[in-house]
Amino acid sequence: MKLIAIDLDGTLLNSKHQVSSENEKALHQARQEGIEVVVSTGRAHFDVASIFEPLGMKTWVISANGAAIHDPDGGLFHCESIEKKRAFEILSWLEEENYYYEVFTNRAIYTPHNGRELLNIELDRLTSANPEADLAVLRQAAEVQYSQSGFEYIHSYRELFETEEQIDFFNILGFSFYKEKLEAGWKKFENETDLTVVSSADHNFEIAGKRATKGQALERLAKKLGIPMNETAAVGDSLNDYSMLKAAGKSVAMGNAREDIKAMAAAVTLTNDEHGVAHMIRHLL
Repeated sequence: MKLIAIDLDGTLLNSKHQVSSENEKALHQARQEGIEVVVSTGRAHFDVASIFEPLGMKTWVISANGAAIHDPDGGLFHCESIEKKRAFEILSWLEEENYYYEVFTNRAIYTPHNGRELLNIELDRLTSANPEADLAVLRQAAEVQYSQSGFEYIHSYRELFETEEQIDFFNILGFSFYKEKLEAGWKKFENETDLTVVSSADHNFEIAGKRATKGQALERLAKKLGIPMNETAAVGDSLNDYSMLKAAGKSVAMGNAREDIKAMAAAVTLTNDEHGVAHMIRHLL
């Protein structure tokens, strides 16, 4: 095995959104054995850098669900952006329908000033209608979104189209605690021929260009590094990992992964709170 592509949330990161010491040791061991460690995530590349800096590691980063690939020094190797007019149409709909949204770009993660207020309103209405709902679990889902670094706040998506700065739209995330709103988002965009829609968690959907998937990005990077796909491995837990697991020579699902992801993977490791990545790496080595 010459390359391992590793998802972050629900995979390398435990439920406290941290890299455990066991996983950290395993990553360094893989590097010492000559294996290329690649982070493949829905997060932004600058967010990944802030997570890995304390580990003393620089890696290739597939970010925004495959829309961008950055080298270990942070240089952009490849990107697949959403066409500007298309991004405007997507964001216009999300804002009109009162979604919390995040816009992943080459410069920052842009999100509206009233975003948290929108989610708090949803939480209040949900708990009023469903007193038995586990509010702590829902709040934790929101905190995962808030925990990212690189946010810049805007009053409206229109600001992104009025600036003179060059903005590349990598990925647009919609988030809601309402099942009906999530389903409406999927229905709105899933059949568009120029877009791909995936999900990295229970309460979101993520929109990108058709050529922006983790699987396609992994193939591009492996070709760049001269590594045959049959000598690559990938590990993940969610729908946005499906294309990557399908493309890799060896696919591994986390113990906490969705059942459909476990079913399509060649192997299943331990959960993210049981250092499943370290367990996988030890077996591969």
